Amino acid sequence: MRRLGLLVLCWLSAAAAAQDVALVTAAGQQALLTNPGTPIVGAQKPDVTVVEYFDYNCPYCKKLVPTLQALLAQDPKIGIVYKEWPILGPVSQYAAAAALAAGWQGKYLAAHDALIAGPRLSTNAQVDALLQKAGVDLSALTKDRTQHAKEIQALLARNDEEAHALSLDGTPGLVIGRLRVPGIVGPDDLKKMIAQSRLSK
Repeated sequence: MRRLGLLVLCWLSAAAAAQDVALVTAAGQQALLTNPGTPIVGAQKPDVTVVEYFDYNCPYCKKLVPTLQALLAQDPKIGIVYKEWPILGPVSQYAAAAALAAGWQGKYLAAHDALIAGPRLSTNAQVDALLQKAGVDLSALTKDRTQHAKEIQALLARNDEEAHALSLDGTPGLVIGRLRVPGIVGPDDLKKMIAQSRLSK
């Protein structure tokens, strides 16, 4: 029942995107980008940064993947920061912690891409299998999850705090430059918001 309620939140967030764009303060935007705990994707010194709060089991987050990948391919000045926000149950939480732990072997992005592009995650063993297939060393991962458990939990707690401070009701949640968008965005709207962010600098 709890999982169903959270999936509804995910759907509501996606449906609300067009009506619910808001402006994040400059200080707030800077706080989101300071030591985010995951590597930036795309331009290392972007003129506009897209921050995504996501859950590996959110179907709308999975649907957003091709749009973000196309954006990276078409716009060399864009950067994307992924923020793990596992709100859809224990397997989502396990997957988020595992992906972050993979960062200690330099495999966060490989782990992220494998989990977000894969099928719905129903077991921890399924998560491990996808990570292993993506080249993640599971022995090192287990060790890093234990050794860095406090850091991983602190980062997940920070992401959760940020998401609530941004009034995100579900995943995906985007901050495009300083524009907060709670929900999925189509390619055209995303490009317009990026252009708007560039003009407002």
